Amino acid sequence: MSKAPAFTCTACGVAHKKWQGRCDACGAWNSVVEEAPLSAGPKSLGGRGRSIVLTDLATEEAPPPRASSGIDELDRVLGGGLVAASAILVGGDPGIGKSTLLLQAAASFARTGLKVMYISGEEAPAQVRMRAQRLDLQDAPVALGAETNLRDILTTLDAERPALAIIDSIQTMWLDTVEAAPGSVSQVRAAAHELVTFAKKRGVAVILVGHVTKDGQIAGPRVVEHMVDTVLYFEGERGHQFRILRAVKNRFGPADEIGVFEMTGGGLAQVTNPSALFLSDRDRPAPGSAVFAGIEGTRPVLTEIQALVAPSPLGTPRRTVVGLDSGRLSTILAVLEARCGIPFTGMDVFLNVAGGLRVNEPAADLAVAGALLSAREDVAIPPDMVLFGEISLSGALRPVGQTENRLKEASKLGFQQATLPTRSKTAGGSGMKLREMADLAAFVGEMFGAG
Repeated sequence: MSKAPAFTCTACGVAHKKWQGRCDACGAWNSVVEEAPLSAGPKSLGGRGRSIVLTDLATEEAPPPRASSGIDELDRVLGGGLVAASAILVGGDPGIGKSTLLLQAAASFARTGLKVMYISGEEAPAQVRMRAQRLDLQDAPVALGAETNLRDILTTLDAERPALAIIDSIQTMWLDTVEAAPGSVSQVRAAAHELVTFAKKRGVAVILVGHVTKDGQIAGPRVVEHMVDTVLYFEGERGHQFRILRAVKNRFGPADEIGVFEMTGGGLAQVTNPSALFLSDRDRPAPGSAVFAGIEGTRPVLTEIQALVAPSPLGTPRRTVVGLDSGRLSTILAVLEARCGIPFTGMDVFLNVAGGLRVNEPAADLAVAGALLSAREDVAIPPDMVLFGEISLSGALRPVGQTENRLKEASKLGFQQATLPTRSKTAGGSGMKLREMADLAAFVGEMFGAG
């Protein structure tokens, strides 16, 4: 029995049961095409496959060899260095610095002795050379090419056999066997499949650059992220000079690890102490400011959370959040009103994470509450204090992980005291004065004389 043909929208990737002129999901016209299967099944063995080799969980294998780039922040995010035959996907907003970072990485790997190829599908070789001259990388032994035909690229890679190939970007690649425009879902999926398969068979590490959508997700089908071994996001705001390279998937190292860079006139520079970078001048106390001791991957990072609370002339007060989840802010405001009797009705609330960093930890709840109360009451939190802890809907403060690492980082930067939930696991070796709070009402009463 033959399978019914599958139809897919090349603009958004939604599957349809039959062909139609307009996609119901995204509204694009003439974007629904019939999609042929990648393979008709095994034929060489009369329809039967080969038996695979099975092992047990106790089988020991040597860890994969890694090549260091010489850029410590990049090696940290990769899990300790570049693994041979690995496939890496790097995404980020346009103009955020993806090509700059990868050109610097290509030059650094090449200078360590690796054979590196940089294939650009968006720029001419002269444009890449101009960027290399601005970054003072023109003497790096990097093989440069400009091509979008994937068949020609794979033929060249097979002949040259580099240790690392950088493809910038996957959305510009096209296969002549796929009847779709470059950048479409079908082309991106097929091109990524061919490149990842080549990397595994030939032992070549491949780095793919991916564009992102307006929602911040890598454009194209999510199956591409499942194909590769590592997915990295290059984050940051154009108005800030700081850039965050974040691992959201890594088969060879910890996920959610970050590397911090600073955009300068000479390219991206490493930031070895990100905590000092994300903190402003703390000499004078300022209402509405609280320092959060967070964890990004395996490293502790201190960030400043800023809040502004003002009477609103609008019928519906504004809630503006930058760097935090807006739903989390609404929850904290509701807990403060319901459990502590502190209303924010008729007040505009603005919340910001200094430096352009995005915080996703629930451990930031207490610091957010502290910044909001400090701004509302116009009472400054001591500048030598850090805060962290999760707030439950009942108003209780819940302990968070890696307390000792948070306190050590704060102590290293000169902070003298910390406010944290009770029952937090501390060894007491940080030398800081610890204020343990059982619930949010106790925190409000001690810090702001209310509750």
